[in-house]
Amino acid sequence: MDKRRVVITGAGLVTPVGNNVKDFWNAILEGRSNVQRLQCFDPSRFSSQIGSQVLDFDPSSFLTFKERKHTDRFVQFAIGASRQAVEESRLDFNKEDRYRIGVIVGSGIGGLHTVENEHKRYLERGPEKGPGKISPFLIPMLIVNMASGQISIHFKVKGPNTAVATACATGNHAIGDAFRLIQRSDADVMIAGGSEAAITTMGFGGFCALRALSTRNDEPKKASRPFDKERDGFVIGEGSGVVVLEELERAKKRNAPIYCEVIGYGMSGDAYHITAPDPTGEGAIRCMQLAIEDAGLKPEDVDYINAHGTSTVYNDRVETLAIKKLFGAHAKKVAISSTKSVTGHLLGAAGGIETIATALAIKNDIAPPTINLENPDPDCDLDYVPNKSRRMKINTALSNSLGFGGHNAALAFKKYSA
Repeated sequence: MDKRRVVITGAGLVTPVGNNVKDFWNAILEGRSNVQRLQCFDPSRFSSQIGSQVLDFDPSSFLTFKERKHTDRFVQFAIGASRQAVEESRLDFNKEDRYRIGVIVGSGIGGLHTVENEHKRYLERGPEKGPGKISPFLIPMLIVNMASGQISIHFKVKGPNTAVATACATGNHAIGDAFRLIQRSDADVMIAGGSEAAITTMGFGGFCALRALSTRNDEPKKASRPFDKERDGFVIGEGSGVVVLEELERAKKRNAPIYCEVIGYGMSGDAYHITAPDPTGEGAIRCMQLAIEDAGLKPEDVDYINAHGTSTVYNDRVETLAIKKLFGAHAKKVAISSTKSVTGHLLGAAGGIETIATALAIKNDIAPPTINLENPDPDCDLDYVPNKSRRMKINTALSNSLGFGGHNAALAFKKYSA
């Protein structure tokens, strides 16, 4: 059976650099970071004191006070992003078969705000009083699958509904899995992506304890510097990126807007270490290779790669090595950028927002920059589109996501032409 073709017809974003596609894309192209000292709590006790926060998000326009009270921040982000994506796709659910529309929106960590807030209240109200002081909404607020569940309830769509939790690869896995469901006719439309809100004292403190975060506290906007010799860790971010995926013929029939076509998906496991990537790059190589093969491409067909590019010493070197091994001589010719240099690292939401960045790069024929690339690491010697965006023909592109636990996912996209 021939695989059905899948396109992106809508995109929605809640990010530290913009809560809609236009603002986000302008910030990416201009290299306008919003990394700053954390405002949600006093970070003075931590080695890292900076982050990429969503500061101007107001869910009151689409959630009642009661709904907001019983919904974790990561779910609110996901609903907000999905509403944008659906509106942009011009889907009218009253005219659709709701059993053929599904949701896969994941999170790397889930409702950490809820866990911490409820534990604090439990201690303040008196542990001796027992579980009677624990909110009955604790569990349904914190579980990772609630983003997908709440989105399906919000839109009353009853197709495939599941969630992904593969750390920083979550968004790519969610979109890839949704892509496959449409390809094999298990759904016609999927709302897919990732959402994360883990900037809490414990979430932030945990990453500090791992020594994973940048401590460039005196220059926060220069702290996320993928592939630069002076990088010292990633900058934690939060937000959500969600796309509407749709079978091509039905999208054409209803004259839907089309960003680009999704053409390949690859995933692999490192089976190496809980946090460090396989130093040979073997897992990253395989997921990229599988995505390229699934797309019916050759490595030399790829024009642009949106790299995982976390700004950590090991990830950037290993990802560079993987690209060099897989692409051979073409590795020096392909444009590569890490939009995390602008946004920070949104963990489970990273793949969602980076899919949108890649789709916009293809649609507009502009490669986003890797900002703060001032002193290239000798081991990172490829074309990372340093500091300024570049107009260039982009017909095909990859987006990489590599997560803790050795979870790897790559998506392949191409320009849509009727």
